This record gives sequence, C-alpha cells and structure tokens, in this order.
Amino acid sequence: MPSYTSKTLLSALAAAASVSAHGHVRNIVINGVSYQNYDPTSFPYMQNPPTVVGWAAGNTDNGFVAPDAFASGDIICHKSAKNAGGHAVVAAGDKIFIQWDTWPESHHGPVLDYLASCGDAGCESVDKTTLEFFKISEVGLVDGTSAPGVWGSDQLIANNNSWMVQIPSNISPGNYVLRHEIIALHSAGQANGAQNYPQCFNLQITGSGTAKPAGTLGTALYKADDAGILANIYTSPVTYEIPGPALIEGAASIEQTSSAITASGTAVTGSATAVPVATTTTAINGGATEVPASPTTTAAAETSTAASSSAADVGATPTSTATAGATAAPVPTRCPGLKKKRSSRRHARDVRRH
Repeated sequence: MPSYTSKTLLSALAAAASVSAHGHVRNIVINGVSYQNYDPTSFPYMQNPPTVVGWAAGNTDNGFVAPDAFASGDIICHKSAKNAGGHAVVAAGDKIFIQWDTWPESHHGPVLDYLASCGDAGCESVDKTTLEFFKISEVGLVDGTSAPGVWGSDQLIANNNSWMVQIPSNISPGNYVLRHEIIALHSAGQANGAQNYPQCFNLQITGSGTAKPAGTLGTALYKADDAGILANIYTSPVTYEIPGPALIEGAASIEQTSSAITASGTAVTGSATAVPVATTTTAINGGATEVPASPTTTAAAETSTAASSSAADVGATPTSTATAGATAAPVPTRCPGLKKKRSSRRHARDVRRH
C-alpha cells in the first residue's frame, strides 16, 4: 500500500504536469523595464505576495475559461480575478512586450488585446463588471493552407513565448486595463471546447490623444456559438473568423519583435494619476529566463515622454513605474542612497575641474 509520502509526491507530480500544460504571463516589458505579473502558481501560497501590475486570478492550474462561463465575471480577467494593486505607466504609441512562461504548440488560436477605461479613480479599485473593452490588436489565422494552420499563437511561440502590442497613439490619457488573451482552438470543434486564457494589467496611459472608443462589457465579448469560438481547425483549407468586436480606428498591426530587458520596475504606492516618478531599478543580467536583445528590437529604443521626463528628474535610466492605491496621495520615491550618490558625482566633477 503506498505510503502517505508517496501519495503526496504523486499528487505533486500530477499537479506539476497539469500546471506545465498551459501557461500564464510572467511579466510585461515597457521601454526596456520589466514589470512582474501575478503568478497564479505561487502567489496564492505566499503570506505577503508582492504588489504587481497584473490582476490576481484563481487559475492555479494554469487553466482556462470555457465558453459556458462567458456570461460570468471569469471571462473578464480570468477565474475569480481581482484588481492588481499597482499599475505601469506607458505613453500612447508605445509598445508593450508581454512574456508568457510557456505556451503549448498544440494550442493553436488567435491572440487578442483589448483596453478598457477605469475612469479617474484608477484601475486598482474599479468594478471589473463595469469595464467596457475595445479591441486594439488581433492576429488569428495566418495561413490556413493545411490543417491545423498557422496562427497568432504560433507567432507568439516563435517569439520566445512573447507578444508585442502597441498602445494606439490616439488614445486619450487615463487609467486603463489591458486585457491580453489567447483562445486555444484545438478542441473547439465541439460545443464548449474552446479555451480562453485572458490576462489583465493596469496601465496609466499618458499623451495628448483624444480618442475614447466605445467598448463592450467583458461578459458580452463572446458567445459560445460564435464562429470564432465553435470552430473546427482540422479540415483543410482552414477558415476562421476572429471573435469579438472589430478593431478600433487607430489600432496598428505590428511586427512581432523582441524587447531587451534593461531594468526591473516595482509597484509603489501613490495616486493613480500622479506624475510618474522613477523608482529603484535593478539591472537584469542576460539568461535563459530573459528575452535577449534583438537587432530588430524597436520597443526598448522607444521611450515614453512621461517616463523619460521622470527619469531625468532623478538622474536615472528612463523607466516607467507601477503605482498602487487609486486614491492615495502621491508619494514621491527616491532610490536608497541617491543623495549620497549625487554628492559623489558633484565631488568627482570638482576634482576633474581642478
């Protein structure tokens, strides 16, 4: 008879196999600065998980939302999702690099991105059921010559399990939820077979845009019998209709490139509408867990106006910041020892002059 220890080990191995079957977003990168996402496989078991820009969710098995839950709040930002405690700052027109921990090759399907305005109160406290999403990016069937076809998900895998999306340059500044989603269609030929994997992040978008597109409630984005949800991808040639609302005016289709990570950004407390303040950043060494720089990278070279100006104020590398607490007063932050470092630099300049 198996011992208690043996049973525990077998259960752990089975859980690990289940978790590795799918995936979740590990982090997002804005102008070279990496922001951690909520990790559903570890954060729920921490006494004090870190404050991050990604929404908390109950998909501890890296699972999915099925079509029979499209009318529930689970489809909005994943199962039992709760507001992220912070947000990242990005300028309209900038690109965001979204890195998944993994994605299985068998899970073919479209990659979709939406935004929804949270209003002046910020996204840290917004009621998710009131969010109205408008679509800013979609890549579905790329080549349907032979089944099961080439899909947006295949491009994501080829790009080191990562996805680049651009914030439309015409978007009005404010607080938004970015809803990033892959819909796996490998079982979608049967009712309730599609698998939706939505992930949400809080953003403060800066800029001079004026567009405030109309959106659709998350619970009304899809129906179980939509052509893009109930779909057979194993009959050649493959045809496909992307589900959900149409792209907004100003949405851009961009090349899937990489973004070099130069620093890490952390969520800090402060007002949701506070002027971005550069925070302590830590350079990240290259390695298997980070996406290497690419000759075709464009996102890391582009800096948002807000991030650049805030970084210049404290003499740091330009970064965007994450901010938590929608109603709290702005809390300026400084790097530990910054005053001392400035004094050292002034002393070095004086020495050179003499």
